[in-house]
Amino acid sequence: MTIRAVVFDVGECLVDETREYGTWADWLGVPRHTFVAQFGAVIAEGRDYRETFQVFRPGFDLYEEREARAAAGKPEWFGEEDVYPDVRPAFAQLRADGLWLAIAGNQTVRAGGLLRELFTGDVDLIGTSDDWGASKPDPLFFERVAEVTPAAVDEILYVGDRLDNDVLPALAAGMRTALIRRGPWGWIQQHDPAADRSTFRIDSLTELPALIEKLNAAES
Repeated sequence: MTIRAVVFDVGECLVDETREYGTWADWLGVPRHTFVAQFGAVIAEGRDYRETFQVFRPGFDLYEEREARAAAGKPEWFGEEDVYPDVRPAFAQLRADGLWLAIAGNQTVRAGGLLRELFTGDVDLIGTSDDWGASKPDPLFFERVAEVTPAAVDEILYVGDRLDNDVLPALAAGMRTALIRRGPWGWIQQHDPAADRSTFRIDSLTELPALIEKLNAAES
C-alpha cells in the first residue's frame, strides 16, 4: 500500500526542546549541564526520562510541578524560534504532493494550544495525548491516530525521534515509520538494532517527500 498520510511526533521531531530542558533545570535549581547529563544517562539506560527529576528531587510529580510553574508565571512554552528549520519546508512539500498531514504526540492541553497557534495552517489535524486520554507508547494512542486519519493504517507514516515511544509502537499498530536522528533519543538510540526496523531513517524532515515518492512509485 502507498503512503497517503504522514503523522508527526512533536518533541525533537518538530520542536527543539533544548529551551524546555533548560527551564526545568532552572526550576529545580540544578546547573543546566548537570541536568542534561543525567537526562542523557537515564535515556541511555533505557529508563523513563521522568526518573531524571527524581535524582534531583525525590518524590517529584511532573504534573504537579507543571501546574506550579504555570501558577508562578513560568509555564511550559515553545514558539516559532523553537521549531526546527526543516519543518515548514517539509510540510509545504508534502502537502503539495497531496499527502494528508497531522501532528500527534504526548502533549498537555497547554502544549496543544501552542501547537495549534503554530501549525493550524500547515496540517490537517492536531491531536495530543491529553485530548485522547492515551499516551505513547500505549497502543490506544495509535488506535486514536488511526481513527482520525482518512487512510488505511498501513497507509500512515508516523514520524518520530524515539524507538520506544514512536517507531516500535507505530509498527506494532501496522503503520509505516520514519526515525529522525536528532534530540537525545535520536542520537542515543541510533545504533540500537531495532532502528533498522523503521521504514525510513532520516536526518531531516525534508528528506521525506522524495523517500515517500520513491516508495509509492515502487508499490503502485
